[in-house]
Amino acid sequence: MKKNRLYTALSGLIVGGTMLVPGVSGGSMAMILGVYNKLVTSVSSFFKHMKESIIFLAIFAVSAGVGMILFASPLGKLLEMFPRPMGFFFIGAVAGGIPLIYKESQVTSIKLKHILYVIGGLGIVVLLSFLPEDMFGSHDGIIGFLILVLAGFVAAVALILPGISVSYMFLVLGMYEDLMAAVSSLDVLYLLPMAIGLGLGIILTTRILENMMKKFPHATYMVILGFLLGSLKEAFPGVPVGWEWPICILTFAAGFAAIFALTYFSSKREEKEQTEI
Repeated sequence: MKKNRLYTALSGLIVGGTMLVPGVSGGSMAMILGVYNKLVTSVSSFFKHMKESIIFLAIFAVSAGVGMILFASPLGKLLEMFPRPMGFFFIGAVAGGIPLIYKESQVTSIKLKHILYVIGGLGIVVLLSFLPEDMFGSHDGIIGFLILVLAGFVAAVALILPGISVSYMFLVLGMYEDLMAAVSSLDVLYLLPMAIGLGLGIILTTRILENMMKKFPHATYMVILGFLLGSLKEAFPGVPVGWEWPICILTFAAGFAAIFALTYFSSKREEKEQTEI
């Protein structure tokens, strides 16, 4: 039990520290680390297993908040100073989690329909980049309130679906700077309607996604894999130049090895728990 909570806290730290990096999806990191299904179940079945859900969500949420505070800013500075090596580190991290997602899909042999699922997920992420900028521009009164609720709902979908970066989504909607300003100044009138939309979006999206993962694991996980591959477009920092080549190769390998090791030990831990049960 203590090991499970420690791993939950560690996962929360990693997700929180990386989710504000443009192009990096918090949902992707949660899935790669093997805690995504537990997150979805804890939200969608909150009242059925209230005590367990509260403990798990509290540990994860607090750890994610600490991760955002401790790591988001340093990671942002590292991305500014060493954009290509850091970009390849995150690409390696995503690649390191692909075997886990493929395993979760329960696909034993790849068929044409599975490839089409992946292409469909990838295409959705690419299409998001064509959304008009400032789509949710500032409005006053009830219209402005409803727009912020809708923006919060859209952010929840991006938060829940692996492969779609929340920070990137706000950039596409033209709301990133306003949101950061509202957070720094604690502008309740701006944040409250967005929080309402975010809460509604999380509740509705997790329940739908949980049903999809149970009833249609092949299609759901392969589409999610497409989301992940599509998100690499935002994380890709450009082709390395000169001395950057060996450094980028090393950072890619480090990112891959770190996440692959975490997912491997997480998988072994789950297998051991099921054996004991």
